[in-house]
Amino acid sequence: MDILELLHYTFFRHALLGSLFASIACGIIGTYIVTRRLVFISGGITHASFGGIGLGLYAGISPLLSAAGFSVLSAFGVEWLSKRKDMREDSAIAVFWTFGMAVGIIFSFLAPGFTPDLSAFLFGNILTITPTDIWMLATLSVLLILFFTLFLNPIIYIAFDREFARSQGIPTQAFEYILMMFIALTIVACLRMVGIVLVISLLTIPQMTANLFSHRFHRIIWLSIGIGYLSCLGGLLISYYLNVPSGAAIIFFSIIIYAICKGGKSVWSSKIKMLPFF
Repeated sequence: MDILELLHYTFFRHALLGSLFASIACGIIGTYIVTRRLVFISGGITHASFGGIGLGLYAGISPLLSAAGFSVLSAFGVEWLSKRKDMREDSAIAVFWTFGMAVGIIFSFLAPGFTPDLSAFLFGNILTITPTDIWMLATLSVLLILFFTLFLNPIIYIAFDREFARSQGIPTQAFEYILMMFIALTIVACLRMVGIVLVISLLTIPQMTANLFSHRFHRIIWLSIGIGYLSCLGGLLISYYLNVPSGAAIIFFSIIIYAICKGGKSVWSSKIKMLPFF
C-alpha cells in the first residue's frame, strides 16, 4: 500500500496528530528532565502510574484519569521525600516505583471481568489513540508552551543551578512542584503511544540527540521536538510494514537516529582534528 493511501485511514491521521502533540510535550518537558538530571525520577513516576491504571480498572473509571492523579501524587511524594534529610532521593524513588507497580498488579487482578487494555498501557499502541487522547495531548502541549514561554529564564536557572536560582529570589520549590506535575501528566498522556515500559525513552533520547548539536536550552527544545516527531513517523512506518508494535518501533527508530548522529559527529570531529590548522 502506498504511503499516501494511509492518510485516508482515520486511525493513521489520529496517529500523526497524536505524534505531533506528543513530540511537542515531550520535547519541552524532556529537555528539563535531561538538563535537571531527573531521568531516574521520571522512570519512577512512569512505573508508579501503573498503580493508577490498576485502580481505574478496578473502580470502572478511565485508567488514564486515575493514572494521572496517581502519577501527580507520586511525583509530589518523591519531591517531598527527596528533600527530607532522613531519606535519600533514590530511596524515595524506589518506594513509589515499587508501591505503584504493586498497587497496579493487585487491583488489575481484582478488577471484575477481563482487562484487554492492560497490554496497551504496558507496551503502547499509537494506532489505537482516540480523539480524546489527542485533545489531551494538545491541551497539555499548549499549557507547556505557555508555561515555558512565560517562565523560561527561571526554569533554565533551576535546571542548571538550583542554588543560584534561589539566590535570585525565584520560588524554586513552587516551580519544582509544578514541573514535576507536568512531568507526571506528560508521562500519562504518552502511555497510549509507547506504554509504561518505553515512555521514558521518548522523554530522553530526542534530547540526547539534540544535545549533540547544541547546548542552548531553547535550541534543544526545538531540535527535540523535530527529532521526536521524525522518530514517531519512522516508527509508524516500521510498525506498518513489519507488523510490529508501534511503541517499540518508535523507540527503536529514535535510537537509530541517535546512533547515526553520534557516529556522524564523531567521524566529523576526528576529520576536523586531522586538518593542519588544528
